[in-house]
Amino acid sequence: MRAFHNSAARKLAVAGAVATAGLLLSACGSDDSANGTDHGAKPSATATATASASASASAGAFNDADVTFAQMMIPHHEQALQMARLADGRAEDPEIKKLVGEIEKAQDPEIQKMRSWLKTWGKPESMGHGGHGMAGMVSDTDMTDLAASKGRTFDRKFAELMIAHHEGAVEMARTEQKDGKDAAAKKVADDVVRTQAAEIAQLKKILERL
Repeated sequence: MRAFHNSAARKLAVAGAVATAGLLLSACGSDDSANGTDHGAKPSATATATASASASASAGAFNDADVTFAQMMIPHHEQALQMARLADGRAEDPEIKKLVGEIEKAQDPEIQKMRSWLKTWGKPESMGHGGHGMAGMVSDTDMTDLAASKGRTFDRKFAELMIAHHEGAVEMARTEQKDGKDAAAKKVADDVVRTQAAEIAQLKKILERL
C-alpha cells in the first residue's frame, strides 16, 4: 500500500510541475507579446502601414530642381557615353582608354536611375531640346571632328572636349546639391561632383604630357 501511495504522490507531483511550467510559459508568451519582444511574430498591420507610408512619403519628396537635374543630366550623360564609345579603335593613350571605361561604368547606371525617378515622379524624360544649349555639351561639329581623328590627335581632342563636358555636369550637379530636395537625386549629384571633378584634374594632367 505504501508503494501505491508513494507512486500516486509522485504522479501528482509531476502533474503539478507540468501544470506550473505550462502556466509560466503562457505568462512569458503574454509578456513578450505585450512588450513587443516576440521575435517570431509577424509585424503588426500598424507597423507595416507606417513603413509603407514612410516609403511613399520619401518617393514623393522631390521638387522642380530634382526634375530639371534628371531631365538635363540624362542627355548630358548620353553624350559622354557617345564620346567614350568613339575611343574604341581611335584612342592610343592607355590612361585615356582606362578613363573611358570608368566613364561608361559610372554614367550608364546613373542614366537608368534618373529615368526611373522621372517615371516615379510622373514627369517626362525629355525637356524638348535634346540637351542642346546645356553647359558643356559638345557641338555636332566637334563630335564629327572627334570621330574623324585617331591616335594622339584623338586623345588630345577627347581630353579637351571631356574636360568642358565634365565641367558642365559639375555645374548642374552643384545646382542640384543647393536647390534639390530628393535624397537619391542629391546623392547622385554628390557622386557627379566628386568623380567628375577628379576626372577633370586627371584629364588636365594627361593634356600636359600629350
